[in-house]
This record gives sequence, C-alpha cells and structure tokens, in this order.
Amino acid sequence: MEKSLDDIQREVDQYISQFKEGYFSPLAMLARMSEEVGELAREVNHSFGEKPKKTDEADNYIELELGDILFITVCFANSLGINLTEAHDKVMHKFNTRDANRWTKKDTD
Repeated sequence: MEKSLDDIQREVDQYISQFKEGYFSPLAMLARMSEEVGELAREVNHSFGEKPKKTDEADNYIELELGDILFITVCFANSLGINLTEAHDKVMHKFNTRDANRWTKKDTD
C-alpha cells in the first residue's frame, strides 16, 4: 500500500513524539540535512563518478541516503507545522507557470 505525504508526516510525528527530546531545532535539522545530502553526494560519486569506493567501505545505497533525506525533510516540515502536500502543490504551480516554456517538451504523439 502506498503512503501519501500526509501519511508519512503522521508516521514520522508518531515516531518522534515518543521521545522526550522531540524534534531538533531548525538549525540542528538544517545541519543534519546538509550532512545527509553530503552522504548522498558521496554515494552518487562512488556509483557514477570517478571516485570508486575503498574495498573496506560499506555499501550505503543511494536509496537509503534518499530515505534519510526524506526523513529529515519530514521532521523539518513537521517541526515548523508545514504540510508537505501543500508545499508540493505550491512548488508544482510555480514550475507549471513560471517555467512552463523553459524546457523543450517531448512530442505527445
């Protein structure tokens, strides 16, 4: 069964709410997000770039790094009371209006 963004935000909130510490501060979450993006960059570089992994390095998969970024993004949004579905809709509206003719569209035949 697929989950909606609302489902994911609720699931993360239920997880975080069981701990006294709760959500980290926005600044701490931004630092954590930056760290996770760096880990994704490292994995992408190993998979598609010129820097192969050392033989003793563990496999961290791009999928897991993207999952970590999704988790911290949801934590960030939840802590600030942001509904990610609404945020997504606003961003798509922006792309569909401002950038409507920015890229070359595929033929629809």
